[in-house]
Amino acid sequence: MFRSRSKDEQAATAKVTADQPQQPRDPQAPKGRPTPKRSEAQAHRRTRAHTPANRKEASKAQREARRADMAKQREAMASGDERYLPVRDKGPVRRFARDYVDSRWCVAEFFLPMAVVILVLTMIRVPQIQNVALLLWLVIIVLIVLDSIGIWFRMGKQLDERFPNESQKGVKAYAVMRTLQMRRLRLPKPQVKRGERP
Repeated sequence: MFRSRSKDEQAATAKVTADQPQQPRDPQAPKGRPTPKRSEAQAHRRTRAHTPANRKEASKAQREARRADMAKQREAMASGDERYLPVRDKGPVRRFARDYVDSRWCVAEFFLPMAVVILVLTMIRVPQIQNVALLLWLVIIVLIVLDSIGIWFRMGKQLDERFPNESQKGVKAYAVMRTLQMRRLRLPKPQVKRGERP
């Protein structure tokens, strides 16, 4: 009863335990390995963490990582590389919206130059010229609104045809806001020429 088990019995029990599938360990059961010493556990944690020794080094590493990310984003803005673009510019639907706007002339992109001209005209102390400037201001605003409405509906129809299963939330507003920027100042940079179909 109290004798030690023979080698054959030990081998048989080892074989039976090896054949059994691994089941999750009961939290109350012993863990089956020795508890490491505190110094060993702390050394293991330090090697896994790879954290800098002090806050100065940590903030410096963080700044460097942020700078590298920003450099990648700037390159992506110039080249149109989808991988590093900001979230608001990513995806095929947003790319189509950019190409749609960049492939045509828009009234809104001339808003800034026209605003400068109108401002200069209003500074001239001749009432007729000031009236012309105000009329020009009204005409440019109406044209921008009409052009934006046209882009909104025409592009919306093409989006429904090309991307019926994709989310189109905020894409039309994104395209209209892009028309307000001068072509050479747009980011991401235009990838299509004027007149080229996206």
